[in-house]
Amino acid sequence: MPLNARIDSWKDRRVWLIGASTGIGAAAAELLLQRGARVALSARNESGLQGVAGAHASAMVLPLDVSSETDVRAAAARIDAAWGGVDLVVYLAGTYAPLRAWDIELTQIKRTFDINVIGCYAALAAVVPGMLARGSGALAIVSSVAGYRGLQNALAYGPSKAALINLAEALYLDLTPKGIAVHLIDPGFVDTPLTAKNEFSMPGLISAAAAARAMLRGLERGEFETHFPKRFTLWMRLLRLLPYRLYFPVVRRFTGL
Repeated sequence: MPLNARIDSWKDRRVWLIGASTGIGAAAAELLLQRGARVALSARNESGLQGVAGAHASAMVLPLDVSSETDVRAAAARIDAAWGGVDLVVYLAGTYAPLRAWDIELTQIKRTFDINVIGCYAALAAVVPGMLARGSGALAIVSSVAGYRGLQNALAYGPSKAALINLAEALYLDLTPKGIAVHLIDPGFVDTPLTAKNEFSMPGLISAAAAARAMLRGLERGEFETHFPKRFTLWMRLLRLLPYRLYFPVVRRFTGL
């Protein structure tokens, strides 16, 4: 049985995508608009959002900086004024910079957590009260399999994504009894401007369009966790089960780092 209610149709569903100017967010916006959803598009890059929205009358462009609680609350208020609420909020905003232990740089670490984690809390604070008042709604948080366990090159990114996994689990326990669905999205390697920074081979790399299709399938099925591509993410899930004496050497050998 699915852990959330299934979504049978996207027609006229009110969806807010936060982090929609590129990557999975932009690809998901295109699919949702094609399927008849009303889609609010947010990110810092207004021109990118305008390009995604195109001529779709059902798209609303709401540029914002997720590190600004004022921006996020103002965008949520505009959606409420225009649509009377939102049915689904998908938090896709994120940043990534490769970081090893000997290169710790606090400015970059704070920026990673501000965007990946604190921005998500800002979005939750802006929309959860309204959903509770209506007794309905859905939240989807895009984390990563990099949050499953510690990995090289992910000294800030990995812990930020691990925080989102824990957050989604806690939200599910609190909110589903009150009629609010909670979804966790854990991609593997997706071809985006962020992964373009990687200088190593990325197994199972898929396009943003393929990732968006997989994400929407998971939401439609009512899954709590949707992870993809499974030919890679199933191995990452298996690694979660290994004791440390096996996990550390396996990861070193697998990554070559």
